[in-house]
Amino acid sequence: MTTKTERIEAIFLPEVKRSAERAALTTGLTLMEYLSKLVQENAPKTFNAYHEIVLTNQQFANFLATCEVVQPPSKKIKQAAALLDKEGF
Repeated sequence: MTTKTERIEAIFLPEVKRSAERAALTTGLTLMEYLSKLVQENAPKTFNAYHEIVLTNQQFANFLATCEVVQPPSKKIKQAAALLDKEGF
């Protein structure tokens, strides 16, 4: 049973292409296998980098302190709430 594949076309600078080809040869993989492996290894790291927020202890303490400050609703918020009440929400 074969796995369905899809085609990707890409244009690289000549030195990038040569570097990828040399790295693929060094690892004993075809260029396609090498590039596929790079994507499979790096994609999760990239996703995690954009889905996680890392704070220092000081940043977290500042965040908590900011959350604890109670601010009265602004005039615009009160107007929006009044409009929603008027519309029956």
